[in-house]
Amino acid sequence: MIDLTTSYLGLQLKNPLVAAASPLSKKLSNVRKLEDAGVSAVVMYSLFEEQISHESRALDYFLSRGTESFAEALSYFPEMEHYNIGPDEYLNLIQKLKSSIDIPVIASLNGVSTGGWIEYAHRMQQAGADALELNIYYIPTDFDITSKDLEQSYVNLVSDLRKQIRIPLAVKLSPFFTALPSLARQLVEAGAGGLVLFNRFYQPDLDIEMLEVIPSLELSTSSELRLPLRWVAILYGRISADLALTTGIHSAEDIIKGIMAGASVVQPASALLRNGIHWAKEALSGIEEWMEKFEYESVRQMRGSMSQQAVAEPAAFERANYMKALTSFDNRIIP
Repeated sequence: MIDLTTSYLGLQLKNPLVAAASPLSKKLSNVRKLEDAGVSAVVMYSLFEEQISHESRALDYFLSRGTESFAEALSYFPEMEHYNIGPDEYLNLIQKLKSSIDIPVIASLNGVSTGGWIEYAHRMQQAGADALELNIYYIPTDFDITSKDLEQSYVNLVSDLRKQIRIPLAVKLSPFFTALPSLARQLVEAGAGGLVLFNRFYQPDLDIEMLEVIPSLELSTSSELRLPLRWVAILYGRISADLALTTGIHSAEDIIKGIMAGASVVQPASALLRNGIHWAKEALSGIEEWMEKFEYESVRQMRGSMSQQAVAEPAAFERANYMKALTSFDNRIIP
């Protein structure tokens, strides 16, 4: 019998398919459907640092400064009372989920700076969250902030957040770091029990007729899997933390690749939003069929089997494969 069980953040899960943070977790009915479809845990949508600050009226001050001269600037910020739901409602939803479903509930905080707002991590723990995912989304535009300063602020945030809670903590990162392995190690030393690779920053578009910046977020595709796949494979076995792969997961094969690279779990969002919650059941069936075909008995047996440490050509994950990839097109150029 195929054994799909896995362990992530100290949680024993029935399979490696964890629903990533998305709008699906805003409704109890959807989370119940996710559980019925077979997902082993759910990451709630993020509670933003700005929402918590807004609760204390601090955000109003910063957004209103200079509005006499730059009133149009306010249009770039969402009306917080209409964005997601507030902090107290978020805590109530955690309690409702925990009393209604049997799979673990992972709360999600999205922020960039340490401060009073991180107290909500403790309140999430009190509400019943089984773990916490810290989603760090920050675009550094200040020319005086160095990469060292930025990375240290991340480490400080994780360290301060770790002091607030006893439940496991995972950190969701972007791929845009000069030396990702070093930062990964520092975050683990600061208290992260898991790393989620990678966050997808939204990329604004330009309306060249209306002269407006258009906020947009497109769902991922399978081709985006390669970036997190590479870094999961490089980090596996080299840091003392669990790895979760997110972005670009759209098939059973994508999930298998993530596990073989070294991920303890994979976290799809776009596939569930694009195809419907029933996709999870189909993906899990696909994994079992593939494992039976190739005579794998368990997820544990597969994990890390194609990490950088395990493959015959470790340099394939580094610069050495760059020339090989480019020269593969030499005979395919159409004159």
